[in-house]
Amino acid sequence: MRHLLQQAGLAEAVEVDSAGTAGYHSGESPDARARAAGRRFGVEVVGRARQFKLGDFQRFDYVLAMDRSNFEDLSELAPDLEARAKVRLLRSFDPSSSSGASVPDPYYGGEDDFDDVVRICLSACKPLLEHLQREHRLGLP
Repeated sequence: MRHLLQQAGLAEAVEVDSAGTAGYHSGESPDARARAAGRRFGVEVVGRARQFKLGDFQRFDYVLAMDRSNFEDLSELAPDLEARAKVRLLRSFDPSSSSGASVPDPYYGGEDDFDDVVRICLSACKPLLEHLQREHRLGLP
């Protein structure tokens, strides 16, 4: 998403962060295979792992889950209906994805699996960016 925002000249207008529902990778860099897959698509995968915090519901307008399990965990963690409404599956923004589709976990797979995840994420993030531009009038006169 950061890559697309940068290309659109909106990197300063939207804060993007990544967090997991479990904290066992906290502080670690992204998986080397994920970084390599990103590079193959011209996307820099950066950051440090952190665990999602309750305060993130106030900090962010959108809380996007990669898969159904994390969607359910985040939904249960939401302190109220307003916070719960922020939780969406990332692929829900991709009109070519089926309802309730998850981003597959490539961890136990090979290079092709990581490439597939990058493709899937880009396919969802492009319409997400369009949604943000429409809904929040980003980059529009």
